[in-house]
Amino acid sequence: MSVTAPSAKAMTLLLLFALVFVTGAPRVRSADSDDQDTTTPIKHVVVIFQENVSFDHYFATYPFATNPSGEPRFKPRPDTPTVNGLNPALLSSNQNSANPFRFDRSHAATCDQNHDYMPEQQAYHAGLVDKFLEFAGNGPGTDGTIVCNKSDVMGYFDGNTVTALWNYAQRFAMNDNSFNTVFGPSTPGALNLISGQTHGVTASVGDISEDVVNGTVIGDPQPLNDGCDTREAVQVSGQNVGDLLNAKGITWGWFQGGFSSCSASHIGADGKAKKDYIPHHEPFQYYTTTANLTHKPPASVSEIGHNGQANHQYDLTNFWDALANGNLPSVSYLKAPGYQDGHAGYSSPLLEQQFLVETINRLQKSPEWKEIAIIIAYDDSDGWYDHVMPPIVSQSNTSQDALTGTDCGHAKAGEFQGRCGYGPRLPLLVISPFARRNFVDNTLTDQSSILRFIEDNWSLGRIGNQSFDARAGTITNMFDFGGQHRERLILDATTGQVVDDDD
Repeated sequence: MSVTAPSAKAMTLLLLFALVFVTGAPRVRSADSDDQDTTTPIKHVVVIFQENVSFDHYFATYPFATNPSGEPRFKPRPDTPTVNGLNPALLSSNQNSANPFRFDRSHAATCDQNHDYMPEQQAYHAGLVDKFLEFAGNGPGTDGTIVCNKSDVMGYFDGNTVTALWNYAQRFAMNDNSFNTVFGPSTPGALNLISGQTHGVTASVGDISEDVVNGTVIGDPQPLNDGCDTREAVQVSGQNVGDLLNAKGITWGWFQGGFSSCSASHIGADGKAKKDYIPHHEPFQYYTTTANLTHKPPASVSEIGHNGQANHQYDLTNFWDALANGNLPSVSYLKAPGYQDGHAGYSSPLLEQQFLVETINRLQKSPEWKEIAIIIAYDDSDGWYDHVMPPIVSQSNTSQDALTGTDCGHAKAGEFQGRCGYGPRLPLLVISPFARRNFVDNTLTDQSSILRFIEDNWSLGRIGNQSFDARAGTITNMFDFGGQHRERLILDATTGQVVDDDD
């Protein structure tokens, strides 16, 4: 009896059935899977967006710390590059009416300085950078239990207080040429982070005369109809990065301390109770497309990052729920509870350090660490002295502009007003297995450079409508995608010193 050999087509089918039997059915990628194509090896971006620090305020003398007895010591690596910090002339013969000085670790709690849109411009005084005490200094007086003096605006911390940040800079990458996209306080910075745009106020309640000029947000109004609103509020139009991510089915979320409870609070650096959730620090709440005004929780842990009743706006605890459940969103923005966000007055560098270190330690110990980029950035300078005059890439001549005395140049016809910028220089760090080691980047960047990196990594396109993302400098120079190293740097949350270094 003869046996007919199977045809080539039959053999192919048999092999396919065998493959499925051995390996299981082929994996199907969902439309909103985290497994989306990216232009870099980075599959997860986590932006930790902190409060109110100029570059000089934290890195003026980097990498050299005073190292007094009884404080955490900092010793730089021999190959540490220098930064554009305070040289001897600026330290001892400053053009301001007081010289810069070091805040001791015991003086970590400081007063909040004046960091409004117009006073910040006046402090920079047409490029002379010599009027910080007159326009940004807060004092004499008190801020809670903290005594305020105008000369405090010139103060800075070193590696004995902001020890963790200096250690992160030693092991990973930072930029010493990064700026607030515009002058002014928290809300403009938060809006620029996610949209590169502060223009477009469409509705408001209360007196917004000090918060909005020519339809542009320059102050700190709260999001209109947010369930935790307590004062004047606005709504803005246009797209933000959440809209772009939704259009591509990319998972994302904003996670803020206290979002699930308007009344939750902790004792701050000033000895007073500070609410965890601060509405004007939550930029997605200003847009109807991305707001969760009633603060609804996600229906389930698996929904976090996806479209659902929370509309991508969550409590900070939901971030850790998602990480533990294996569904960390592709793009996450983290906002510390108020007392740990670094804002002078109610927070401090030491309270901030606790949040940063605990957060970054946990992320480094997770399976996602091998393909993550953690970006530490700030919303504004708090008015703290920084010696670098920002390059003015966006001019404005409203009643609130005063960089040259009466204006900030003259906006071209058709350009949105009230966006004088760049504003003050701010810290920017990247912590990642792909970050360049002990590297200082001099590329000109701003808050919307983070937006642009996310846009480019997931091929989202641009915001449009005069968004700053179109002109933003790149942060990719802080990465080395050809030489990945997966080492971790585990720090002590109290001292900021190294606990475990895989190097």
